[in-house]
Amino acid sequence: MSDNIQPVIGIIGGSGLYDIDGLEDKAWRAVETPWGAPSDQLLEGTLGGVRCVFLPRHGRGHPTSPTHLNYRANIDALKRLGCTDVISLSAVGSLREELPPGHFVIVDQFIDRSFARENSFFGDGCVAHVSVADPVCPRLGDALEQGARTLGLPVTRGGTYLVMEGPQFSTRAESELYRSWGCSVIGMTNMPEAKLAREAELCYATVAMVTDYDCWHTDHDAVTVDMVVKVLFSNADRARALVREVVPMIGAPRGPCPAGCDRALEYAIITAPERRDPALMGKLDVVAKRMLAG
Repeated sequence: MSDNIQPVIGIIGGSGLYDIDGLEDKAWRAVETPWGAPSDQLLEGTLGGVRCVFLPRHGRGHPTSPTHLNYRANIDALKRLGCTDVISLSAVGSLREELPPGHFVIVDQFIDRSFARENSFFGDGCVAHVSVADPVCPRLGDALEQGARTLGLPVTRGGTYLVMEGPQFSTRAESELYRSWGCSVIGMTNMPEAKLAREAELCYATVAMVTDYDCWHTDHDAVTVDMVVKVLFSNADRARALVREVVPMIGAPRGPCPAGCDRALEYAIITAPERRDPALMGKLDVVAKRMLAG
């Protein structure tokens, strides 16, 4: 494969991460999308010579709840600014004894229990079904694991992230149910984010940063916002260090994604061209640009 893609790295910062240290030539930029406004302006800059775009998922100051995030606008805005790869940083609760607060998990699977969110760019007028059997790009996962180990961060490669609707934390019965399913961590934001990234043909990976044991762990206090905030801010500096370590690793010119993330729409659009809704196709100008150009 020829090295014909110059990566642009999108970084989505979760709770406690509202900026990225070390960016040069940085500037906040307002982006309009056909899906509405993203969570905030996006911070453009370079890190180690690699172009990066940072989006605070909840907005600076954390004004937006997980349910009301405009996930479609966030992903569209990142792609609209040229992003090819997306690193998602997310605060989570642990469902496993061996994943204590302060631990990082490079997840490879999700269970989506959200129910009140727009979860696709497609719909009536242009139907598409993308595969999310393996929702995380293994190339990005490899780089994140390597970067974390180089920095000496406590990290586990692999695990399932249970996405709950929120905004409340789990009941004890729910927490035990998710543990029985084999889930590793629980959070509120990575779906439909990961699904939309796949629809937009973006390589995507998540670093789940444990802030607490979910309420299943009776030897620890019940989850409180104060407890979560204390740990997530201590995680934030290490997350920024991880980004600085990983961006140069994944920012070199490369060929197409070996896992096919950047070709996810190849056989996904089912609606015949003559039956596609022009209004919806107009909104897909960036998300499905590669397919529309053909």
